[in-house]
Amino acid sequence: MRRFTWIIVWSLVALEFGACHGLSAEPVSATLVLKNASLLDGSGTPAVPGSVAISKGEIVAVGEFEVSGTPWVIDCKGLVVCPGFIDLHNHSDRPIIEAQTRGAVNYLTQGCTTIVNGNCGSGPVDADKLYREIDAQGAGVNVAHLIPQGAVRDAVIGNVNRLPTDDELSQMKKLCEKAMLDGCWGMSTGLIYVPSGYAQTDELVALSKVVTAHGGIYVSHMRDEGSGLMNSVKELLEIGRQANIPVHASHFKANGRDAWGLSADAVRFMDEARKTGLKVTADQYPYNASSTSLEATVIPKDMREGSRSDLIKRLEAATPDSTLWKAISHEIEYKDHGKEIRIARFDARPDWIGRSLADVAEKEQKDPVEIVVIATKAGGASVVNFGMNEQEVRDIMALDWVATASDGRAEVPNADRPHPRSYGTFSRKIGFYSLQEKIIPLEHAVRSATGLPADILGLSNPKRLRAKPSSTEQGKAADPLPRGYLKPGFAADVTVFDPQKFIDQATFDEPHRYSAGLRYVLVNGIPAVYEGTPTGALSGVALRSRSNP
Repeated sequence: MRRFTWIIVWSLVALEFGACHGLSAEPVSATLVLKNASLLDGSGTPAVPGSVAISKGEIVAVGEFEVSGTPWVIDCKGLVVCPGFIDLHNHSDRPIIEAQTRGAVNYLTQGCTTIVNGNCGSGPVDADKLYREIDAQGAGVNVAHLIPQGAVRDAVIGNVNRLPTDDELSQMKKLCEKAMLDGCWGMSTGLIYVPSGYAQTDELVALSKVVTAHGGIYVSHMRDEGSGLMNSVKELLEIGRQANIPVHASHFKANGRDAWGLSADAVRFMDEARKTGLKVTADQYPYNASSTSLEATVIPKDMREGSRSDLIKRLEAATPDSTLWKAISHEIEYKDHGKEIRIARFDARPDWIGRSLADVAEKEQKDPVEIVVIATKAGGASVVNFGMNEQEVRDIMALDWVATASDGRAEVPNADRPHPRSYGTFSRKIGFYSLQEKIIPLEHAVRSATGLPADILGLSNPKRLRAKPSSTEQGKAADPLPRGYLKPGFAADVTVFDPQKFIDQATFDEPHRYSAGLRYVLVNGIPAVYEGTPTGALSGVALRSRSNP
C-alpha cells in the first residue's frame, strides 16, 4: 500500500514538473511548430532546448511536447527562439500610419514586434483616432501609445512659459482622462522640449494623478540629462511619490563631458527609491550618441517660447553681443565647439548632411551660431550628438531594471543620415554587447528587450489589455493576448535569430543598413520576416490599455 501511495505521489510531481516546463502528456494541436531551438523565454533564465507550438496567433506549448496532425514545422536547430522585442521608446507616431513606413521594416529586421509611441511628450493627443487608423490599415508591428503631455499642454495653453490657470489645468486633466479611457498606457514628458518643459513639478504631479487612477505609468525624458542630471532624477522620483505612480526614465544617460561620472550617483538614487517600494525603471539605447533637433540641442528652452515665426524673429535680431547669441554659442562650445554635433537631416542643404556643425561653419566661413540661424529659418535640422561615455553606456545596460529601447522611428532608406539606432538597437545590444563583448549574458540582453519592457508597461498582464471597440452588433471582440514571454496563452510575437550571425550593420556613416542574422519574426503568429526576408505582412495591431485593471 505504501509503495502504491509513493507511485501516486511521484506521478503527481512529474505532472506538475511537466506543466511548469512545457512538457505535455496530451498531443498539442498547432498550425506551426518552431522545432529544436534554444529557447529564451524572456524571464532572464538561461536558454533551454525545446520547441514552440503556435495556433491562431497564440503560443499553445513551449518545451517538449507531442503534436497532433501535420502542422507546418520550421527546424530551428542552432537558432535562438525568444519573444519578439518590445521597443518602449519609439517616435513612429506619424510613420506608423503612413503608407511607405507603416511596415516598420527597419524594426522587424532587428526582431522588434511591438513599439510604444507618444514619447518625449510629443505625438497625437487623440489616441482613439490613432488606434482606429492602425486597426483599419494594419501595421508591421503592434503599437501602444502614451499620452504626450507636451502636446496636451500645447492644445490647451499653447507654447507659452507660464503656469496654467485652474481652468486650463482642468482641461488638461480631462484630455488625459479621455486618453487613458481610450487605451493609453501612461503619460510621457519631454522636459527639454517646449512646451512640455514649461510645466512645473506640481503640474506634472496633478496630471500624473489622473494617470494613476487608471493604472498607468509616468515616462519622462527628464529635464536635464547633463550636469543637472541629479536634480532631474530627484524630480522624477518626487513625481512618483506624490502621484503614487510608477516612474520611468527614458534613454537613461549622462550626456555631455561635464556630466560624465554622474550616472553612478543617479543609479544609486534610483536604487534607493526602489528599495522603499517606489516603482522606478529606465530604458537605454546602446550607443554613445543621442539625436534630436538642432534647436533643442543648442537653443535654450526659455528662448523657444511662442510660434516658430517668433523664434525666427529673435534669431534674426540676435547679434554676437546679445543674450540669445551668447547662449547658443555657449551650448555649441560645450559640445566641443560643434564637433560633437553632426547634421542628420536638413532638406534645404543636403550637402551638410553627415558633417559636423563645426565643419559646416568652417566650410561656409560663418560662425556656428549663424549656421543654427540658417537651419532654423529653413525649417530646422536633426542632429546626432556624440556626448556619452562608452563605459557608462556599458554600466547602465547591466542594470536589471533598464530595458532596451531605440528612441528611433520607422524609416526607409534615403539620403538622410539618421542615428543608426532606428535600424540596429536590439541587434547591437544582443549581437555586439552580449554575444561579442560579453558585457551582459544573453539571457539578460533578451530579457531587457522582452519580459522587462512588457512588465514595465503592463503588456505581460492580460488584465491590462483591452479589446478594440466592436464595429458591429455581433458581440464583443476577444481581449488581445499578453506579450513579452514565451508562455502558453501569450501572443505569438516571436523572434528567431542565429547567435553566430546576429549583429547590427547600421553605422553613423551608413545608418540605413538592416541587421544581419535574423531568421524569422512572427507578429501575432504571422510571418513578418521569413528566412531573413521581410514578407510585407501588416499583422500588427493596436494595443489598448484597460482602464482601472
